[in-house]
Amino acid sequence: MSLAAPFYTSPEVFDLDIAEIFSKQWIFVATEPEIAEPGDFVTVTLGRYSVIIARDDDEQVQAYHNVCRHRGARILAEESGSVGNIVCSYHQWTYGMDGKLLYAEGQSPTFDKSCFSLRSVNVRSIAGLIFICLADEPPADIDDVAAIVAPYLEPHDLRKAKVAKQVDLVEHGNWKLTMENNRECYHCSVGHPELLNTFFPTWGYSDSEAIPTRLRPIFDRFNAAMVEHKAVWDHYGLPHERVAELDTRPTGFHIEREPMDLAGESFTLDGTVASTKLLTDMPVTRLGRLSMHAQPNLWLHITSDHAITFSVLPIGPDTCRVRTTWLVHEDAEEGVDYDLDRMTNVWEITNQQDANFVGLAQEGISSPAYVPGPYAPSEFQVEAFINWYIGRLRFHRGIPDDHLSVVQEAG
Repeated sequence: MSLAAPFYTSPEVFDLDIAEIFSKQWIFVATEPEIAEPGDFVTVTLGRYSVIIARDDDEQVQAYHNVCRHRGARILAEESGSVGNIVCSYHQWTYGMDGKLLYAEGQSPTFDKSCFSLRSVNVRSIAGLIFICLADEPPADIDDVAAIVAPYLEPHDLRKAKVAKQVDLVEHGNWKLTMENNRECYHCSVGHPELLNTFFPTWGYSDSEAIPTRLRPIFDRFNAAMVEHKAVWDHYGLPHERVAELDTRPTGFHIEREPMDLAGESFTLDGTVASTKLLTDMPVTRLGRLSMHAQPNLWLHITSDHAITFSVLPIGPDTCRVRTTWLVHEDAEEGVDYDLDRMTNVWEITNQQDANFVGLAQEGISSPAYVPGPYAPSEFQVEAFINWYIGRLRFHRGIPDDHLSVVQEAG
């Protein structure tokens, strides 16, 4: 069953989500191509926290609280940029890209700069995907997750890719509604005609007996494409088996390769590649898609010619930000090697369609008439997301296994 209304509407539950989910779990925040050069940075807001993710002079990924060690001013106001050093505009305290305090004018003779470095944040890059954790003791299973997913991701060399486009979309719904919407394709048949040119609408049906009659011919086509794609994946040594640990570990995830319809190459209207310069060094365009989900806020798709990452960050009880980033080969040139509009068109349309659905869900759940409803068989990943979410709240707060008790605790 879906959650009770306060999980999507209550300011107290929103604060709980920041305190117990976004402050204690590994959160996907960026890709390495977004901070490609030393001095590049992005800033991320998680509730009242602001975090700087930067590449230092040794080309390592670092993360710091965006708080000056002098009197606490916000240091970097921009969402992204490039700097030589990190300088607080208030009193010009200056930090190196390694976080060490370099300059603080007018201090006493006994002032020790080494005691006032920026406060670091746990950061981990997995094959070019950057995760942070604000907790002093982050979930330790990140190493296990990295060992499983990295072999799937590394053939696509995301670390060396470049950003073709990035779009932020504010959705008028609770962040959990956005994640739930992403975790099912029950709505796809009527909601995403452009996406379904290449995305099989049978996704989510783990039990073939539950597949609606109207989808059976498509399911047969999917199975035939799967046989063909597996031969290609095996030939090139690409891992493809589904690994689904969405609600059985602290850092829940899912990863697998699946075929795509039509030409089976890319997320375009006809399924052919949008970039002639491929992400991999394999001379094949029909690789289907590599998909990954990570709790609580990431999903991604990688085809032969480009990658698309999606992150969700909460803004308020009824709003969140969805950031979509398209990555292409580092040497790909727009207008020569790839058509940007053709590459981004399907997912820009799909994202807006999803935002509309999330908005409708938020409006309905906000009504006093709302009561939780049952999940369909194809919504098993939605249920896994909710199981994970409730499980993490219980773990962090010692709350009984009862949806309403969490709301009572939060209030």
